[in-house]
Amino acid sequence: MQLNQRALDFIDAYSAGLAGHYSVNNPSRAFKLTDPQETSLRSALLESVEFLSLITCADVDQLSGQVVSVGASALHTGRNADGRFIKRVGVDGNDYKLVETDSCAALRWNLLSVWANAGSEAEFFQLVQAFSNQAFALDMLRIGFNGKSIAETTNPTENPNGEDVNVGWHERMKGFDGGKQIITEALTLDDKGDYRSLDAMASDLINTKIPQQFRNDPRLVVLVGADLVAAEQYRLYQGADKPTEKIAAQMLGSTIAGRQAIVPPFMPGKRMVVTPLSNLHIYTQRGTRQRKAEFVEDRKQYENKYLRNEGYAVEVPELYAAIDESAVTIGQVSEPTEG
Repeated sequence: MQLNQRALDFIDAYSAGLAGHYSVNNPSRAFKLTDPQETSLRSALLESVEFLSLITCADVDQLSGQVVSVGASALHTGRNADGRFIKRVGVDGNDYKLVETDSCAALRWNLLSVWANAGSEAEFFQLVQAFSNQAFALDMLRIGFNGKSIAETTNPTENPNGEDVNVGWHERMKGFDGGKQIITEALTLDDKGDYRSLDAMASDLINTKIPQQFRNDPRLVVLVGADLVAAEQYRLYQGADKPTEKIAAQMLGSTIAGRQAIVPPFMPGKRMVVTPLSNLHIYTQRGTRQRKAEFVEDRKQYENKYLRNEGYAVEVPELYAAIDESAVTIGQVSEPTEG
């Protein structure tokens, strides 16, 4: 594997551009970002993956503290005979804790050579930057949906979805009030099982786990795993002998139980969650972001690195309802009867 001269020249120019952009002498040594640079990086990450821009990503000052309230789920209007009506926000005991989080987007020599041959210097710069930002952003979501623990030294081979990097939203909710918001009892999805459709699953989840006063919140969405969607579409297409049934199968990816349906990146395939997207929080401690970009010849790659303190939280636990993937068995689809 060789690095062609064009790619080497482009990488040198890219490194010089980084140094100028961040006002540092040598970007191959770790450097802290200023407040405007932190804001710019956060915006770039949100833009690189659409789902990340739909949830709550915020900067906080403290390494740990009370979860930040940003939503408007509860009633905020009323009267008080002794003065003005005031709605108290926040949930006592619902706190967050950030931990050191280190990301590295490594670009191999052969890929850099292909990119260099494919276009101009500006296009090369865009590819390198877009790859790094998207890799960092997707990992934030991957850990959010799959994270279970915080290991001193992580093992990406045994935990390919960042299960040991941080405690994500679902795992945090398993520890909230005995995990009452998550269904873990075994259930089957098929024509003769506990639920015949995803509509039935989502409706039951809303009616049993979401408090009554929140069930009509228009911000509630259904996050559904890809395996569940695939099984439901197969079932609908197998039994579709009318145009309306085929339309229902085609629309499955957009609505479930009358709610907007979303298949998020990296969410386990048989999990279902009902929550407002703004209820899912990712916090980064302000002033802790560090960058480093270096050409490592011994590993034959260019490494773009991003270090910070980061963590996950659920703003209103009662507005997170889920069916755990371990509980779900996808059954057989009944053959259509001949008339």
